[in-house]
Amino acid sequence: MCRSTGRSVTNNVRLEDANWLLSLAGLPNSEKMSPLTGGWDNTNFLLDLADGSRVVLKAWFANRVKEVDRVILRHIHLDNHGIPTTVPIKLADNRSFADKNGVAWTLLPYIPGGHLGNDSESLTDLGKVLARMHEIPTSDCFPTEYRMGFSLFEEVASLSKDGGPDPSFLGLLASEASAIQEALEEEIPVGILHGDLFPDNVIGNGKVGAILDLEEAWIGPKVFDLAMAFVGFGWEGTQPLLNRWESLIEGYQSIRLLGDKEIESLPMMHRFATLAIACWRYWKHNLVHSEEMLSKRYLEMVDRLEIEFEF
Repeated sequence: MCRSTGRSVTNNVRLEDANWLLSLAGLPNSEKMSPLTGGWDNTNFLLDLADGSRVVLKAWFANRVKEVDRVILRHIHLDNHGIPTTVPIKLADNRSFADKNGVAWTLLPYIPGGHLGNDSESLTDLGKVLARMHEIPTSDCFPTEYRMGFSLFEEVASLSKDGGPDPSFLGLLASEASAIQEALEEEIPVGILHGDLFPDNVIGNGKVGAILDLEEAWIGPKVFDLAMAFVGFGWEGTQPLLNRWESLIEGYQSIRLLGDKEIESLPMMHRFATLAIACWRYWKHNLVHSEEMLSKRYLEMVDRLEIEFEF
């Protein structure tokens, strides 16, 4: 998930656009392009090239060019430290992206496989990859503020001065914020976090092939990412599944053991992660783009807050 810049850009990609970008990379023309699932704002296409190879085109309609540059640096940083991710294919002038009409365009290597499943094998490997990622050095290309956290809570409040479509949700955000902030002030280990660990952001088949979309990545409490992964992978509707948590934590702790304070913070980190997703959905589908069919998606996460789970 990513935060739209609010720019008026038509998210339209044509075959001639794809071939323009391929020519900048010195690659054969595309004979076929197919939209890929995942993501809400940026556009991804699978390109079948004339020589039989495949690459992915990503048009960053939702992010300003400077921000795209920082996000790409995050992918490069992970890749340099052995974390499976996608790094843009270099263009002929050694750039990682092309700027066309104020929009960044990238070509990415194609990694076969669908979105990572929630079976035991997949979640165990996801836990291992997260633990490894949390142990690598930090970098200035990662912010220390979570974009789907308090800044988004404040933006939702600002956009809903008249109460918005659901005043009770605004009250929930306000009432939860202080307790979450208190939990974040605890001295627990911090590291590089993905921030949005849902199946559409991880490619894999039994193991992690690549972690995608680092737009929401930040430097924060390591245990938060583990909680977010459970929000994304561990629930079936409104039911948290213990076996999924056990697979995730088993994989994680085979690489990195959680400290006592981290374990104590898990329930609150899980609430924060759940509320962050609820807030993003509310912001996206009710305030930025009013979409009747999606306007109630945030309530799935709100309902989860009423369900207790023993971590």
